[in-house]
Amino acid sequence: MMQPVDQAAQSPRFSEREKKIIFGGLMLGILLAALDQTIVATALPAMARDLSDVAHMSWVVSAYLLTATAVTPIYGKLSDLYGRKRMLQVAIGWFLAASILCALAGSMGQLVAFRALQGMGGGGLMAMAHATIADIIAPRERGRYQGYFSSVFAAASVAGPVLGGFFAQHLTWRWVFWINLPIGLLALIICDVALRRLPAKGVRRRIDYAGAILLMASVGQLLLVTTWGGTAYPWGSPVIIALTLSGLVLLAAFIYQEMHTPEAILPPRLFRNAVFSVSNTITFLTAMVMFAAIIYLPLFLQLATGASAEESGFLLIPLTAGIVCGAFTTGRLVSVTGRYKIFPLIGMSMVAAVLLLFSRLAVNADRVYAEGLMTLLGMGFGGVLPSMVVAVQNSLEMKDLGSGTSSVTFFRSMGGSFGVALVGAVLLSALDRGARAADTGGLLGPNPGLTLMRGETGAIETMNQAGRAALSQVIAHAFVLGFLVTALIACLAVLAVVFLKEVPLRSDNAHGQDEVRRLAREAAELVE
Repeated sequence: MMQPVDQAAQSPRFSEREKKIIFGGLMLGILLAALDQTIVATALPAMARDLSDVAHMSWVVSAYLLTATAVTPIYGKLSDLYGRKRMLQVAIGWFLAASILCALAGSMGQLVAFRALQGMGGGGLMAMAHATIADIIAPRERGRYQGYFSSVFAAASVAGPVLGGFFAQHLTWRWVFWINLPIGLLALIICDVALRRLPAKGVRRRIDYAGAILLMASVGQLLLVTTWGGTAYPWGSPVIIALTLSGLVLLAAFIYQEMHTPEAILPPRLFRNAVFSVSNTITFLTAMVMFAAIIYLPLFLQLATGASAEESGFLLIPLTAGIVCGAFTTGRLVSVTGRYKIFPLIGMSMVAAVLLLFSRLAVNADRVYAEGLMTLLGMGFGGVLPSMVVAVQNSLEMKDLGSGTSSVTFFRSMGGSFGVALVGAVLLSALDRGARAADTGGLLGPNPGLTLMRGETGAIETMNQAGRAALSQVIAHAFVLGFLVTALIACLAVLAVVFLKEVPLRSDNAHGQDEVRRLAREAAELVE
């Protein structure tokens, strides 16, 4: 009767060759998910022309981000119940099927709907890649691998718009989605073969369907607020107010549901873990600053230094290079030292200092100096990203590893959305108020702030010298405020790091062995 227990108690040991193969497959998954967040951006005009619908083209991006964010904790919980390999295969298969539908879309409505479906696969790819690494790599070594993941994500964020523009110009925008098939199939094959020895979890439990629905509904509505607020609708409009109130009510209902169900999507007990709570707070605040920088630094370079839209995209390369370098170095140092707290402390302190320097640069912009600061800014972000995943995973029991790991991705996405919305609101208000007061001759239209936020700078060239000088001061003032707000958020992140408890990283995967024994006991009880 106990023979199965003894056999199952032997946790699978993966060779270095097997780990590299598995990691290669997971990196392909991360690449797919990260690329599809940004690759469509430069192909949107071609999509709108081909499908004869300009009004709804922004939803091609928003629909993906909304569903990818909302499903992340759900994948994490399901992987705790049914195994990482199975849910990783589901995510890849779903993503590829939705990619085919996107490539075949015959209208903008179809494309938006299929992109929402694709996001439900992309969110799973991100969550499962991070959680699977925790199943096969000891905590002491995970920093190195999480550093690689962060590097791939950052590189894909910049490469995506370049590839999207290339496909739209030289082939067809549909190749934005067809390119996913060979990469995804290769990832599926590698993960299927390499993860065969990963323990499958065969003990079925109830799924919190009500919690999943409430989570997706609440997150979706709150993200719509950050997407539409200040652009499609004024912040004080009835639509935005209604979405905010209903989103908060649904969020409260979700929290109540999670407190009264045995298999919660985001178990409340996790938030009683100080490392978990503080790490996700740091992740949320860091993402607010990082995504705001990725979105608005190109706009700053366009408006303040005269860079073209194409040039400003390429000028983000120093930021990406800094993130890659910082994440890679941090991952290595975490593995060597077994410590993780010092790196986000240094990283976010550097970010805060650089943003303060940017606030001075806004008055007297210099492109070369800006690129140097962007490199340092990226290195600061790179010091945080891999550290927080390792900290969370190291603090959790194996049964909560999927839920806990996916929470980092979830709070990063939520933080990014709220950061972009907050900084965007500050910039829009300052630009609109200042441009109306300046002598611009009405050349920026009835909503000058929105015109500038969209990067529509052609009218600036037709202004007289006095108007251009006045507008330059308006732009400088707006971005000084934007940089100071992000610097303040970065300082809050530094303060949160101070309260982060450092738990020594284990040099073995003992949690994995404990989980196998637990599953074996449950299986034996069912047999009895």
